Amino acid sequence: MGAMAPSGRTGDVVQGPDGVAVVFDREWTNPPADVWSALTDPDRLERWFGRWSGDPTSGTVEVTMTAEEGAPAEPVTIDACERPHRLAVTTGAPGQGWPLDLVLSSLPDGGTRLRFTHRLRAGDDAASIGVGWHYYLDRLDAVVAGRLPTGSWDEYFPALAVHYAAPAGPG
Repeated sequence: MGAMAPSGRTGDVVQGPDGVAVVFDREWTNPPADVWSALTDPDRLERWFGRWSGDPTSGTVEVTMTAEEGAPAEPVTIDACERPHRLAVTTGAPGQGWPLDLVLSSLPDGGTRLRFTHRLRAGDDAASIGVGWHYYLDRLDAVVAGRLPTGSWDEYFPALAVHYAAPAGPG
């Protein structure tokens, strides 16, 4: 199987009232329940991002990223879980984490739209974060389509870093 090149399904770095965010919209012909499963089922999530362990009813799980060799388990706080339409989590240590908001909506044809938002903290590198999520969402695309993800980070960063540069602040 050949290497996976970055998809043209880019996200945007936007300046909003709450600061800078990286936002992606992705669509699939699969129904929301199937895409929700790819985001939350440990076996499917492991194929494109990482494996979670723990009790989600406690409000916190641990995720070990599977596409990054030797990555340690990281805490993930579940801020909202409204199956199968919204998952809001904060990754990383309390007070230092990244807030992520994943909203699924039904399309008229029975498919699904995902709006993925990562609100950046002061000092976060929008280019690295944007390219990183582009890479992982392309991996999600493969899993939703029933394929194994391929490709490597090294194919993504040089090709997309300029696209995800942070916008200039108000001035």
